[in-house]
Amino acid sequence: MDTELLNIFDDDRKQIGVASREEVHKKGYWHETFHCWFIRRENDQDYIYFQNRSREKKDYPDLLDITAAGHLLSHESVMDGIREVEEELGINVAFEDLVPLGVIGYCAEKENFIDKELAHVFLYHSEHQLDDFNPQIEEVSGIVQIALNDFYELWFNGKETIAAEGFEISMGKRILVSRLVAKEDFVPHEDDYYRRVLHSIQELEIEKC
Repeated sequence: MDTELLNIFDDDRKQIGVASREEVHKKGYWHETFHCWFIRRENDQDYIYFQNRSREKKDYPDLLDITAAGHLLSHESVMDGIREVEEELGINVAFEDLVPLGVIGYCAEKENFIDKELAHVFLYHSEHQLDDFNPQIEEVSGIVQIALNDFYELWFNGKETIAAEGFEISMGKRILVSRLVAKEDFVPHEDDYYRRVLHSIQELEIEKC
């Protein structure tokens, strides 16, 4: 497999060079990523789609995460990030249909891993049903939908568990799932990241009304 090269940036978001993905996370360089959140409105309620990361993933295996996301390689533009949607979810989406939420910088650290992302974040108003997703098993083991208000209550207002409904793929078969999830079931993005994304979604939905 070819080494993935990423553009790296200083604290002022000025590009300072190029480094391998391994070096980026080892030394904690700022780098660019693409995040796409799918939301769907049904019966006057907004739902967010979360991917379930594969158990084989090196980082944050078997946790719920952004609908589709990935690194932008050194030769790619932000528009090229749309490939992540098709690769991970098996769904074709036009970049023009995405709603930009801005660039959100955040940092997550664990042992021997520093993830300092300049995340280009987008929202996609989806009409897709769960049956429409055809995830790449090496990356994504399933998809669930969660009410936006429930997720906000979980993350910021102390609610202990919320309902998640969707499917997982096991032994090549798609299995329906309906379960309660807690904070520890999600990738631990910073509170400010989740707050900015959720507030942006809520503001956009108010404007549509």
